[in-house]
This record gives sequence, structure tokens and C-alpha cells, in this order.
Amino acid sequence: MKILVTGCAGFIGYSLCYKLLKNKKNIIFGIDNVNNYYDVELKKNRLKKLKKNKNFFFKKIDICNNSKLSEIFKKNKFHTVVNLAAQAGVRNSIDNPEIYFEYNLIGFFNIIECSRSFKVNHLIYASTSSVYGNATKFPLKENNNTDHPQSFYAATKKCNEVIAYSYSQIYNLKTTGLRFFTVYGPFGRPDMALFKFVEKLSKSKKIDLYNNGNHYRDFTYIDDVIGYVEKLIFLQDSNGKYNIYNICTGKTIYLKNFLNEIIKNLKLKKPKINKLKLQTGDVKKTHGSNKEITKFTNFKPRTNIKEGIKNFINWYADYNK
Repeated sequence: MKILVTGCAGFIGYSLCYKLLKNKKNIIFGIDNVNNYYDVELKKNRLKKLKKNKNFFFKKIDICNNSKLSEIFKKNKFHTVVNLAAQAGVRNSIDNPEIYFEYNLIGFFNIIECSRSFKVNHLIYASTSSVYGNATKFPLKENNNTDHPQSFYAATKKCNEVIAYSYSQIYNLKTTGLRFFTVYGPFGRPDMALFKFVEKLSKSKKIDLYNNGNHYRDFTYIDDVIGYVEKLIFLQDSNGKYNIYNICTGKTIYLKNFLNEIIKNLKLKKPKINKLKLQTGDVKKTHGSNKEITKFTNFKPRTNIKEGIKNFINWYADYNK
């Protein structure tokens, strides 16, 4: 199967490509603009691993560049497109909304329009658990109200879902939106809590703990995320033209317990912690229901939080040798 993965140098994009390439029948085209939102070397190292496989083809393309994007769609008849290219980060979207408008709205439009124009069978795209805003009733279900985003990042992702709905209805394009819940694991993003905590604590630096650590998160291990996405790519059964799924474990973890597990693995006695107030745009709790995606794919998350943290710390130690 010929598959296009946008954002292939990113955490989820790289991990998906890596898994898909294990099947020699898959031809994977990856595009990414390799921007400097976080460590470019990390992105280049991900790409280096992918380029070792002869079935992987990379082009440095910005999804906002519609002419170059159209060209790669025209030259290759993609069966499936997985759009993981976006400007991520809740807090950064509050300070720099224009970047999010450009990549998450104009860029997304270019992707969905190319998918329609060049008759792609299925467009799968990244949304986020942030669309639920400051919800109070848990677990969060796909049919919950998502009209009150707490950040501009969440607002752009909500727009993606609405645009996808209109394209599915008007043009009969099959679309599936994935509301990712705090994805973590090896080769993860340096701007996420696990990476930041491990990096600073292992160097005896002080970490910032917002809301005094009184957060709850549905941490979802990368292999489980990819397990769900891979199933959605290859399932032949149709579940309608428009779908939205939570990609989560269905369990919520207290952030202080999460931090304690990291401290235990690093064998630290007195970590330096800077306790800070709740940040603008942040939500206190995420806890999703994965019943819909589990029912459709017959896949269940397999990695618990202790194993996931240990795997990341082992990877981090090896990567930084």
C-alpha cells in the first residue's frame, strides 16, 4: 500500500513510519519541513533511521506550500494519507497564534483539498484531547461538547474536525480524526513533561511543576498509539465516511505519581522542584474513553505507565551516551 505520512520527522509521524516499514508491502512517503520548534537534531536522527529502509521516500516540504504539496500528490497515487504535520503545543499557541493559523488551518486545508482532488481513499488526521477544554465529566467521550477550547491550538484542531466533516459530507471523502491524549515514549518530544523532567532531573537541575502537580493525565504510550493508527489504516470495514476517535488508555494518572515514578527510576533522593501556579490554557484533567476505537479496531493498549516511563528513561540514557 502507498501511504503518505506528513510530519514524518515528528514523534508520532516517525514512530508510525517506522512501524509501517516493517511490512515490506508498504511504500511510505514522508514529508516534513523539519522546523526548529524543538531540537532539529532529534528530528534529523529520526529521519536518518527511516532512510535506512528502501521503501521510505522523504521530501522536505512545508504543507503550507500548496504547489509542492500538489506535485507530490499528483506524482503518487496515495491510497491513504496520515496528516500528522501541525504546529503543536498548547502554551506556545497563546503567544504565537499566527503560526498555528498558518500550519493548522491553511496547511490542513491544503492537505484535505489535495486528498479530495487526487482521490485519496482515506484521510486520517491528528486532532487532540485539548478540544474537550476544561471538562468536568469523565471519561471524555467523542460525542462530548467541544465548543469551549482553552487554547488557540485546541481551537485550530476543532476547526480541522469541522472542515473534515464538511468534506466528508460534500465530497464523500473518508476522514478519521484522532484525538491524541498525552502521547509519550522513546524518541518523544522535548517540550513534553516526561522528556523535560527526565532531562533536567538527570542533570540535577530544577524542574517546573505547574499547579503544584495537581494534574491528571491520560498518558498514552507511543506503541499503543501506533497500534490503533495502524489498525485504522488497514481495516477494510467501513465505519462511515466521517469518524472521530479518542486515542487514549482510558485511565488517568496523577501527575505527582507520574513524577515519583520518574524519580524512582532515576534513583534520586531530593529532586529540585519549582512549584508554580496553573498556566493559562492548561486543563487540570484529561481522561478519555477508548471504547469506540477499541470496539472498531479490536486493539487494546498494552503498556502501563511504569513500563512506559522505564522504556523512555532507558532510551534517553542510550541516546545521550
